Amino acid sequence: MGASWGGLHALETVLSGLPPNFRTPIVIAQHRSADSGSSALPRMMSVRSGLDVTEAGDKEPIEAGHVYLAPADYHLLVEPEGFALSTDDMVQHSRPSIDVLFDSAADTYSGELVAVVLTGANSDGAYGLARVKRRGGVTIVQDPETAEKREMPDAAIATGAADHVLPLTEIASKLAELAT
Repeated sequence: MGASWGGLHALETVLSGLPPNFRTPIVIAQHRSADSGSSALPRMMSVRSGLDVTEAGDKEPIEAGHVYLAPADYHLLVEPEGFALSTDDMVQHSRPSIDVLFDSAADTYSGELVAVVLTGANSDGAYGLARVKRRGGVTIVQDPETAEKREMPDAAIATGAADHVLPLTEIASKLAELAT
């Protein structure tokens, strides 16, 4: 999942709408500044969603039933053996970048991947969403009418790669359906 401006509310809505026994790992790139701190956000997201949310660590394996958040000021990459963190240049003025996350996840999981683009004020995630679609994955974009900032969902939709464009409140049920 990728989110930017307005993303905390959007992520809280999606995560709290998932069943507490949701076993599919979720990996999130939420744009945030380098000085945003690390411990408060995952803890807050865990309390509000009822799911186990932690910051992903370098070389950490990906486990079922966990929600992983990209650390502030690091790109989060998905590799066959787990996560990798990178301080490469910003993409779309962001680190973590949604495009970097989706691109690496598409290489690793191909058709077993679901990519979700939520609210945001730039086009990060559009390229990665299209890459996930080309590799056989399923793509979901938040309906821009329900986004706090519609630029990111609009850019993702403009790629022509969105399988589902859904109101924010319907994304969790679609994820639960796809996970079964």
